Amino acid sequence: MKSNSVNKLGFYLTMLKSRYGEGEYFIEMNISFKSGTKSFPASVKKDGKELILTFSGTKQPFSWEKISEIAKDYDAMQLIYKERGTDAIINADDRNVTLRYDDIAPIEKNTTATVGERQYLIAPPKANELLKEIGIMGQNGKIKNDMVRKYNQIDHFVELISDYLKKLDGKIEVLDCACGKSYLSFALNYYLKDVLKKDCHVTGVDYSEIVIEASKKSAKNLGYSNMTFVKADLTTYTPERKPDVVISLHACDTATDMAIGAAINAGAKAIFAVPCCHKELLGQYSYEPFAPLLKYGIFKARQADLLTDSLRCLLLEASGYSVTAQEYISPVETPKNLLIKAFKDGNNRKKATREYFELKKMLGITPKLETLIKLEAE
Repeated sequence: MKSNSVNKLGFYLTMLKSRYGEGEYFIEMNISFKSGTKSFPASVKKDGKELILTFSGTKQPFSWEKISEIAKDYDAMQLIYKERGTDAIINADDRNVTLRYDDIAPIEKNTTATVGERQYLIAPPKANELLKEIGIMGQNGKIKNDMVRKYNQIDHFVELISDYLKKLDGKIEVLDCACGKSYLSFALNYYLKDVLKKDCHVTGVDYSEIVIEASKKSAKNLGYSNMTFVKADLTTYTPERKPDVVISLHACDTATDMAIGAAINAGAKAIFAVPCCHKELLGQYSYEPFAPLLKYGIFKARQADLLTDSLRCLLLEASGYSVTAQEYISPVETPKNLLIKAFKDGNNRKKATREYFELKKMLGITPKLETLIKLEAE
């Protein structure tokens, strides 16, 4: 190959080197060197943190300059750089050298796919590999009957926060507190990188070593090297990176408080939490004027649920967040269908703090979240 073509090839390889960065989204490179009618294949794959070049029956540490050196001895070459969601393709010969990018799954930001009667963001067939790995889809390519509700829940969660995610710039740090089997972690990671084409890092935290190890294995199987899973107690956990977004889906009882507390203490910009069961305040609270109404056990339990989530919202306000609460999903899918949204705005928190401590005294309670964020009366 002529020197001017080799020099231009080197320029494009430098661009790919910059794109590679830490290799979080890299899959592999496939190369074909051509001499006359014959082709000589080569490949570049990751081995741990290193890149290994396989060519002419040998393996060696890869360098970007090596490709240009080899190309000098051939008439032409094609290099396909594969990463999640995109192929970068270089074609080079003595006449010209070109670089183009092909989206494997070109999806406009507002595009959804219909499955049954519902439109999904984490949609087959583009998300088949992901859905199979996390157990939502069977190997036959169909959503498992017993996973339809879970699929609806994680996809709708992503849908409800998608407008906010689209506005974010730079590398997005996501923290999933009490991640469990990490369905939501994987779905959100896929949506951010493969659909929105945004750079991101997702960390899942849970106290169960079993689910953390299973999540690590799934991330490895999928090639999601931009995901980290940590076994930790949320009451003492401090993330290595300041999160932009903290999520929590159906963390039981005070685990939701631990998730919100960890988010507040880490200074998260946005918090999205769907609480699960509520037990803590049921045995604590009392309110004499309502005694005739609360003597019915089911009403006292439901009132405890409302108090728990309302106080969580008030404590978020007291911590400098603007807060809304909305229905998360149809009660048909799950009775635990409230989504709390909180956005850091730094507004004056004195009023919310005062209101919280007045309610605490009136009801005779000490919610877990208060102790985690160490809120003090004004």
